[in-house]
Amino acid sequence: MSYAHQSIAVLGAGESGESAARLLHQENAMVTILDTAEENKLRKKIEALGAEGIRVIAGLAAEHESTHSRYDAVILSPGIDPAVPLVQNFIKRRIEMIGELELAYEMCKCPIIGITGTNGKTTTTQLVEKMLNACGVKTVACGNIGPAFSAKVRESARLDVMTVEISSFQLETVRRFHCQTSVWLGFAPDHLDRYHSMEEYYAAKIRIFENQTADDWAIVNYRDKLPPLQAQKITFSAYVSDGDFDLRNGVIHFRGVPVLAMAETNLRGSHNAENLMATLGVGFVRGLSFAQMVPPLREYKPLPHRCEILRTVNGVEWVNDSKGTNPDSVEKALHSETRRVVLIAGGKDKGFEYDLLTDLVAARCRAVVVMGEMADRIEAIWKARLPVSNAGRSLEKAVELAHSLAQPGDVVLFSPGTSSFDMFKNYADRGNQFRALVQALPA
Repeated sequence: MSYAHQSIAVLGAGESGESAARLLHQENAMVTILDTAEENKLRKKIEALGAEGIRVIAGLAAEHESTHSRYDAVILSPGIDPAVPLVQNFIKRRIEMIGELELAYEMCKCPIIGITGTNGKTTTTQLVEKMLNACGVKTVACGNIGPAFSAKVRESARLDVMTVEISSFQLETVRRFHCQTSVWLGFAPDHLDRYHSMEEYYAAKIRIFENQTADDWAIVNYRDKLPPLQAQKITFSAYVSDGDFDLRNGVIHFRGVPVLAMAETNLRGSHNAENLMATLGVGFVRGLSFAQMVPPLREYKPLPHRCEILRTVNGVEWVNDSKGTNPDSVEKALHSETRRVVLIAGGKDKGFEYDLLTDLVAARCRAVVVMGEMADRIEAIWKARLPVSNAGRSLEKAVELAHSLAQPGDVVLFSPGTSSFDMFKNYADRGNQFRALVQALPA
């Protein structure tokens, strides 16, 4: 589809919206970004994009624009909830609207590997990118991992495949979007501040398979009971032994044959074993041998804030899992530890229920330190089963309390189990502040 000389509104001035606007501008479209954030917060962006010929309208003026001005089409950024008035105004006016993911797909010149799941997306996307490039398959990682798909899609003509991390928010608006290979890492409660129910969240996620055919592949977590798929399947699980990939005594097997020992990698925990299985599955369906795939996977080092070992202080290991933004991530982080744990948890109240974690927390943890908006609620759930200390809205106090509670041989695990926006800019800001506090502890 050509957008040349059309008037296009892009909703949202975040990374995806900005990338979509630039892509459309390169296609000779007349582009306006609308964002309801206050104009003074977007001042630098307004000036920079304006110098490139892209108009930005902010604040109440953006909402007014959505009810009165004429546009040929609208591009929705994944961070914008479709229920907000800015979006609903265009829907009521029946102006064509697609998501940023769909826009980039329309312009993509090579097949796509699409990776989704509640947890593990970014690690798996990076693993796939590293492995494929090392094996001579040209790819770049983009999408929810950053940079946005629309920021990298012009490179697709020189690539063999694009590796795209895809969130449920991006999948909400797909139409023709199609993955030659889809990866489903697993499903667990999350984003209940955006969705009305788990069923609504699941319905968005499952759309990754929507346009696949019998010529395509789906690499899926065996433990999730998915509906019948058109694509051919490769299954994996680190927790049961019936999938194509399974984990036996710390070694990943494929259909009974040992492939990769976890001890040979820089990753820890069964959840990362599943990320590696999914990655190996991607290579397998592309015809790569395990002898080719395993060496780059052994070399991979995880990103910060994902069960990142920071330091050992007086026999206590400190682990930063700030990327743990839902209860499922806490569960997986706890399962990856064999020693007694002092857990630091809590943050923004996203509507999660923590009752299901109680038995695991009581079994694995010496004590818990709670913090943030959810501190009181989590404390009330867990305090009957183990010692719980409340740090209120102070990460510094949480670190001090954990330091006093931990004993030599323990692990202090910072796995909040919810998002960071009650106290921090994002999970990375939260993790960086935690790292700085831990590094400042006296040896």
